[in-house]
Amino acid sequence: MQTTLVIGASRGIGLEMVQQHLDAGDRVIATARDEAGLQRLRDLGAQAMKLDVTNPASVSGLSWQLDGEKIDLAYYVAGVFSADDAKSPPTRQAFDAMMHANVLGAMQALPQVAPWVEEAGGQFVFITSDFAQIGGVESSRAWVYHVSKAALNMAVVAAQPDYPRAQFLLIHPGWVRTDMGTPDAPLLPEDSVAAIRATVAARKTTQAAFACSDVPYLRWDGTPFAGW
Repeated sequence: MQTTLVIGASRGIGLEMVQQHLDAGDRVIATARDEAGLQRLRDLGAQAMKLDVTNPASVSGLSWQLDGEKIDLAYYVAGVFSADDAKSPPTRQAFDAMMHANVLGAMQALPQVAPWVEEAGGQFVFITSDFAQIGGVESSRAWVYHVSKAALNMAVVAAQPDYPRAQFLLIHPGWVRTDMGTPDAPLLPEDSVAAIRATVAARKTTQAAFACSDVPYLRWDGTPFAGW
């Protein structure tokens, strides 16, 4: 039985990840930051773990909670979004909130989770965004979000050589109909997640070691971003 870890699973894409992996017969460990989210995960049949990625003290205990595990597949899904543009400077509070959830949380979780992924020769998937691309930017809308996802991509690429027996992937889930994506989004969570799972499975390899140049930046359907 495969063990799957989903970080940031209380709703939206993360919750759908949990549901689909449970339906596939996986043992699923999933995190949420409040009791309501934890109960939703328990009701689905997941092993629920309390974790707030914006709180370094909370993330600091992740490794010992996973002690002895072999994680075949891990997802870092947690993140926040703001549409503020460059017509006014971001407040320190807004900038810190975005960077803590989207970048610092991932950078703190990564070295605590990746060794257990290595134990299984598994995969570690980071949900990123097409907003992380440097080229082709036509608007400053969500400019702090742009910055945070570009930073996340760089952090993952830089970390890959330290964990050569784990495969890291960066995946844009598409514009998904969630609280973050809004009801106007064209892609349903179940369709995005099903495509991500297929993409991840197709990328699974028995390669002995991975380097930073091996980290792919992909759309949910498996197509790569060129020149990112």
